Parts: sequence; structure tokens; C-alpha cells
Amino acid sequence: MDHSLATFGDAAMTTGSTLPRRLLARELRRAREAASVSAEAARSAIGVSKQTFWRMENGIPIRLNPLFIKRLCEIYQASTEMTQVLLTLTDETKSKGWWHAFDSTIPKSFGLFVSLEDAAQHVVSYQTTFLPGMLQTDEYRRAMHWIEHPNTPMSDVETSIEIATRRRARLTRTTNPLTLEVIIDETVLRRPAGCTDVMVDQLNHLAEAAQLPNVSVRIVPLSKGAYQGLLVGMFVMLEFPPHSTAYLTEPPVVYVQGFTGDMYLERPEEISAYRIVCTDLKRLALDETASRALILDIAEEFSA
Repeated sequence: MDHSLATFGDAAMTTGSTLPRRLLARELRRAREAASVSAEAARSAIGVSKQTFWRMENGIPIRLNPLFIKRLCEIYQASTEMTQVLLTLTDETKSKGWWHAFDSTIPKSFGLFVSLEDAAQHVVSYQTTFLPGMLQTDEYRRAMHWIEHPNTPMSDVETSIEIATRRRARLTRTTNPLTLEVIIDETVLRRPAGCTDVMVDQLNHLAEAAQLPNVSVRIVPLSKGAYQGLLVGMFVMLEFPPHSTAYLTEPPVVYVQGFTGDMYLERPEEISAYRIVCTDLKRLALDETASRALILDIAEEFSA
């Protein structure tokens, strides 16, 4: 167990508090249910509000008192070993990732996505409207920002660019680079965002990024006609590094961006449904070589 705790601690130092907080919440809930203790009884025993206890069991950012965690372990009759695991996780929730410096400008819902993305080992991104953030150039991102938030102050736009730059760094760093699989509907490549030069530069950048060993870019061509993925809509599936203790590995999350609110899907049946969609998308998409050729062809069409 000492080895597994050290492994998770090292990960937490680079990913911030997101994974240890989510893992702590899941294990607290599991321990309470195994002990047949009601949420109300557990809450009353440590003297916190219903909302605070709900946040503790759902991984929502909140200040965690180690004494509360220790008391809950006593109530749940958790083993000494499990109590130490939970207390260690509680300590690890205090670490902060780079994105916390932008808390005042990142919407809370997207801040969660950025933290999960930073913690992820493998990401599958399917896009039907615009290119994925990690593969956007600065000028394309600026154009997108003005479309989405036309009245945004220039300083906020530049902050958005800085955040995008930090996110892109995961693709090229030498230690623990992100493995990124991108599947894009061809219409995304043909939809102008900004002037012609912006689109040409963006498409050339996309073709260049596709040559990174940890990046796969595949295009679903217009010739495929209508297909299931268009009905599903854009989504991002995030998968996390395996923990040395298998059951402590963070399960996948599917992120779905919405106009009035984002969704984070985690139930096994939801993940399974999206895996089936991923399989179908990969069946329809061109291979990486043909996809890159199509991207460059469309860039030439914009230049003509």
C-alpha cells in the first residue's frame, strides 16, 4: 500500500487536486454505503450541513478537515490501511494545478474540464462544429472567442489564448505527454472562422500536429453522408492513468458542451454508449494519411 500511496501522490503533484478529490469522494461514499450508514447520520456525526456533506461525497471543491475524514472512517469502521489512504488523499486535495491561477476568468464548468484534461492520459475528441481547443492556432482561437463572446474585453481574450497555450503544452512535453485522438467531421474544415489566412494557417497547423507521435487526426468525409455521430454531437472522452491499485483508477469521463450548461457523464452505461459511437466513427473516418492529405487539400482551396 505504501507504494500505491506514493504513486498517487506523485500524480497529484502534477495534476492538482482534481483526481485525489474525486477519488476521496468516491471512496467515502463507498465506505458509507458498505457500512449501511445513512448520509444524514454521517453528516450529523461530523456536524456539517447537507450541502457540505453532499460536496464531500461528490468531489466538489471544498475545504476538507482531516478530523472529519478520520471521524467518518471510525463511523464506517474502515480499516487502518483504508483510513490512511483517505487521509493521504485529503492532504493531496490541497495541491493546486496551473489552471487555478485563472480561476477568476475560467467559467467553473470549463475549469473542471481543464483540470480533468490535465489529469488525463488519453483523450478522444469528436468535433462537428469547430476544431478542438488543443489543436487551435492563436488566431483561430481569437476568432472563435469573438464569435462565442462578442463583447469580451481584449484582456479576457488574451487570457483565453494563454490558457490554450498551456493546454497545448501537454502534447509536446517530454514527460507524460497526452495521447490525443481527434475525429473531425469534414464540414469543420470547410467552415471559415476568421479571414482566409487564419483558416489556411489553422489547417496547416492541424496537418502538422497530426504528425506528432501521440496525436491522431482523422476526418469523416462528406461522402459518408449522414451518420449516427451527427445526432450524438460533439463530445470528449477522457481516460486517466492506471493506479497501481486497480480499483482506485479514476473511471473515464465524457464531457459534452452545451449552450446553457456542460455535462460530465460518468455512469458505466453512458461510457459504454459513447465507446460504441467512437467505434462507429473510427469505422467511417479516413485513415491518418488520407485525412492529412484532405486537410492540406482544403487548405489549398482556401488559398486559391
